[in-house]
Amino acid sequence: MSISNSIRAQIPPIHPEGYPFIGGFALASLVLFWIFTPLGWIGTLLTVWCALFFRDPIRVTPQRDGLVVAPADGRISMITRALPPAELGLGDRPLLRVSIFMSVFNVHVNRSPIAGRIEKISYRPGAFINAELDKASEDNERNSLAISTPHGKIGVVQIAGLVARRIVSFVREGQTIGAGERFGLIRFGSRLDVYLPDGTEVLVSEGQTAIAGETILADFDVAVPGLSFRSQ
Repeated sequence: MSISNSIRAQIPPIHPEGYPFIGGFALASLVLFWIFTPLGWIGTLLTVWCALFFRDPIRVTPQRDGLVVAPADGRISMITRALPPAELGLGDRPLLRVSIFMSVFNVHVNRSPIAGRIEKISYRPGAFINAELDKASEDNERNSLAISTPHGKIGVVQIAGLVARRIVSFVREGQTIGAGERFGLIRFGSRLDVYLPDGTEVLVSEGQTAIAGETILADFDVAVPGLSFRSQ
């Protein structure tokens, strides 16, 4: 492999959603260079950051029935029991909830935590308070998915944060989705909540770093040995 190909292989691809923003930052940088050179360099750094924000690296997802993988990159900020969003129809009892906080430096492409059928998608406008706060689950703008699986329904909720102002969905109701497949994106800095059925075995802890599509959050069937993997 040539040096150029080796370097190119280390650069993750950019999600198409990011092209307009990267182009806007780059154009602004050129204008800033014309006005005042130091401002242009600041704009260049922001352009590089914007490109990194929209990176969409290949992930290798474990393929086995019963596994629940992380839907987002970031820090597991909370593992608790909480009422799921009413619009998902997951019942009126608290469920196990795993929350992943994404900073503006994390990958923001979101992936399905499990294979199943998207039974419902519900968008709800709201506030933009700090996504790390527990009340952000109720007050902030959010987009919620209910995924039907052989192990029960799972709720996945994209929550906007202080800086985030746009939740993008790539899927539709009735669609079948595989574990680790891309289903959406949040701009810029936010949180994902995963609601799991009672009795689920959680395999992560608060403070742990999660990698979307790769980190195993839970296992519905810990007795089944063996894993296979898929790059996507």
